[in-house]
Amino acid sequence: MSEELKISGVVITFNEEENIEECLQSMLDVIDEIIVVDSFSTDQTKTIAEKYGVKFIEHAFEGHIEQKNYAISQAKHDWVLSLDADERLSENLQSVIKLLKKDGAKADGYRFNRLNNYCGKWIKHCGWYPDTKIRLWHKQKGQWGGVNPHDTVVMDEGTTVKAIKADILHFTYRRMEDHITQMNKFSTIAAEEDHKKGKRTIVVLHLMIYPFLNFLKNYIIRLGFLDGYAGYLVCKNGAYYRFLKYAKLRNLNRLKG
Repeated sequence: MSEELKISGVVITFNEEENIEECLQSMLDVIDEIIVVDSFSTDQTKTIAEKYGVKFIEHAFEGHIEQKNYAISQAKHDWVLSLDADERLSENLQSVIKLLKKDGAKADGYRFNRLNNYCGKWIKHCGWYPDTKIRLWHKQKGQWGGVNPHDTVVMDEGTTVKAIKADILHFTYRRMEDHITQMNKFSTIAAEEDHKKGKRTIVVLHLMIYPFLNFLKNYIIRLGFLDGYAGYLVCKNGAYYRFLKYAKLRNLNRLKG
């Protein structure tokens, strides 16, 4: 009989007092240790997290990818489950992970569906579902990569990843103004990353055609209209995010060359 799998849960935080408690509660029954890496929150994040006996580490934020990889480096178990503070394991996914721990791993990593909640409504179209993500893997066989702020788990060559049809619940934005704030923040980071790579913009293409095609794809082709008014907002803001990113990149290129 194989030894039960041990899993470290890792979460990075900054001012997540609205989210962190429910995130931790969803992991308590399935995770063997929980590590919270916090970039010096000024709200009650630390107080709330420490109620659950987590390993709470304060570490300067250098980027989403860098912070998440640092969190993984603090895990004592070979298997890690990484969640954002605004995510929770659904009851179904908790049950699946319990069975996986008992039976042993049949792959090097596992990807789950992510069901996104936007201002109180579950979004099942707009290109937002199933939104599969690798969130459970052997830490020696993969790490966080991608381009900030859009991090993704990159598995080593030759590894196996199995898909499990159970949901991570993602509470994206409680209020529309939170979405606008996040778009402004993330579009700045993305523009700076593109500027470092020497990318350029073509006004008609990047600031007009790309945003329009993005809206068309998500609202019409990906059936975003079936999610009602919330779906319209998701698709409209998704298009506007692309406009912001390229507008900021154009400005950076003009200012810095």
